[in-house]
Amino acid sequence: MVYSIICIIGVLGWSIVSYNTLISKRNKAEEAFSSIDIMFKKRTELIPRLVRTVKGYMTHERETLMEITKLRAQILNKNDNADQKVRLENEMDIRLGKLSIAMEAYPDLKSSENFLHLQASLNEVEEQLSAARRAYNAAINSFNNSVEMFPSNLVAKMMGYSKKVLFEINKAERQAPKISFKE
Repeated sequence: MVYSIICIIGVLGWSIVSYNTLISKRNKAEEAFSSIDIMFKKRTELIPRLVRTVKGYMTHERETLMEITKLRAQILNKNDNADQKVRLENEMDIRLGKLSIAMEAYPDLKSSENFLHLQASLNEVEEQLSAARRAYNAAINSFNNSVEMFPSNLVAKMMGYSKKVLFEINKAERQAPKISFKE
């Protein structure tokens, strides 16, 4: 009888600790995403100013500008979950990378003071986003481990928790850049 009570108390204690740990990790992941969301908003607010500045110089890259503008509108209009926002923001990273490459062909643009200021602001935001993504991925990794590892996965299943999506770079960004000294 005493052993049964001890076992029940032990299982109950373990359940409470597991539950609280999962809640704590979920909240940490949400906090980390909130930091990223703030940086996304800052970047999203910079994009129209950058696009207006660049439009005057770029005639052939209108498609890239249109894609960025369209994607920005999707990001602003969506009240999606964190996973959907991660996917949209990953797509924005790809588009902004294309824009940076295209801008290299415009020497007048690169010397524009307004453009240089906007580019520096965007670079700063991107650095802050990078740091926030690392913190987010660490929080998500901890959460995902708890959701998948035994025995906490039992409590996670009862709570309806499942793995969350990590921020990842696209395959093209994983490749080493090709550097050429030819003009």
